[in-house]
Amino acid sequence: MPQRLVITGRSQEPRGRFAEELRRLRSERGPSLRDLAKEVGWDASLFSKMESGRTLGGPEVVQALDQYYGTPGLLVTLWELAVADPTQFKEQYRRYMILESEAVSLWHYGVSILPGLLQTDGYARELLALGGAKGEELDQQVEARTSRRELLEGVDASPFRALLGEAVLRTPLRDLSEWRVQLEHLLEVSEQPHVTIQVLPQHVGLHGLVSTAVMFLRLPGGRTVAYTENAHRGELVEENASVERLHRAYDAMRDVALTPAESRKFIMRMLEEMPCESST
Repeated sequence: MPQRLVITGRSQEPRGRFAEELRRLRSERGPSLRDLAKEVGWDASLFSKMESGRTLGGPEVVQALDQYYGTPGLLVTLWELAVADPTQFKEQYRRYMILESEAVSLWHYGVSILPGLLQTDGYARELLALGGAKGEELDQQVEARTSRRELLEGVDASPFRALLGEAVLRTPLRDLSEWRVQLEHLLEVSEQPHVTIQVLPQHVGLHGLVSTAVMFLRLPGGRTVAYTENAHRGELVEENASVERLHRAYDAMRDVALTPAESRKFIMRMLEEMPCESST
C-alpha cells in the first residue's frame, strides 16, 4: 500500500506560496539576504520584499533564483501562478480579470484615464493612491495592475485596440517626469503589430459613450462581453443586446477617431509641449 501523502500545511494562496518557497529555499541553502544579493546580482531589499510577499519581483530575477537554487522552472511556475491569481484584485474585479486573461481580442475606450493594460508603474501608483491605497496595500495593487501588461507581450499576445478620448492625454500626472515616461510608453507599445492606439479628438462632440469607459472582451467561441466603468463602480455586461448597443457606439466613435498614424503624431506633440525639466 503506498505511503499516505502528508499535507504540508503551506499556503494554498499563490502569492503566499511563492513567498514561502523563497524563504524555504534560502533557509535550506543558508545564505543571508546580503550574500544572496552578491551571488544573484539584485539588491537585498528586493529579496526581502519578495520573501515577505510585498512584491513578486520580475521574471528575470525569478529565473536567476531558479538557476541559483537549482530548481529549474519551479519558481518561475509559482511566480506565473501568483501574477495571474485573480484574488490579488478586489473582489468585484475578479471575474473580469479571469475573462480578460482568456480573451482572444480586446477593445477599450477610455474617457479620462488610460486602461490598466497601458499604464506604467508611476501612472498606476498615482491613480491608485487617489483611491486611498497606501503603504504595502498600494505596492501590491500597483504590482497587480501593472502585471497585466504581460497580456500585451509576446508573439502570441491577443490583438488589443485602445480608443483614447483626448482628455486622457491632456490630463498629466503630478510628476511630469513620470508623465513623460507614460507617454513614451504609449508610443513604444503602439509600435507592436497587435496593438492599435487611436485618439478621439474633443472636437467630434458628444457621442454614445461620453461618460462611460468600456472594455470589450471577445472570448473563445466567439462570445463578447463588456465591462463598463465610471469613477465609482464597474459592471460586467454579458447580455447580448446590451453588449451590441455598446459596440455600435464604440464603432461610431472609431469612425471619427484619428488614424493610428495620426494618433502617434498627437502623442508626440503632447511630449513636445511638455515643459522642460529644470536643469538646476
